[in-house]
Amino acid sequence: MRKQFQFEVLTEWQKGVQINSKTHTSKIVGKPDLQISAAREFKGEASKHNPEDLLLSALSSCHMMSYFYVCQQNNIDILDYKDLATGILELKEDSSGGFIEVILNPVITLRDNQQKEWALQLHKKAHELCFIANSVNFPIKIIPIINN
Repeated sequence: MRKQFQFEVLTEWQKGVQINSKTHTSKIVGKPDLQISAAREFKGEASKHNPEDLLLSALSSCHMMSYFYVCQQNNIDILDYKDLATGILELKEDSSGGFIEVILNPVITLRDNQQKEWALQLHKKAHELCFIANSVNFPIKIIPIINN
């Protein structure tokens, strides 16, 4: 049986309220508002989050949570997790564009280093389960490292 979940975001912009016409507010009920702008490269405010930042953050976070889930199922205790995600956005001559690749670089510290090989293999399963990764149309490379 399939389940469906609905998510909502209210995006607001009003002339004269924001300094930059590309800066706006995203509101999600019960959560702090997000001030968002275009990336600096596209004449936005560099101090604000931009959609590209948020997409990378969503991919990195989703992979981490999926990875924690599969590790928990396999009795692998994670002590530390960091991921410096990078993405390449390609702009076309007509000003359209999109991400052509994202690379996740998770660095994990395990309680039991004897589980290292299994922990590395579980990234594949985590990627298969990740809701956000399953929603994009570009390749995502995962280059995990397990600390000794």
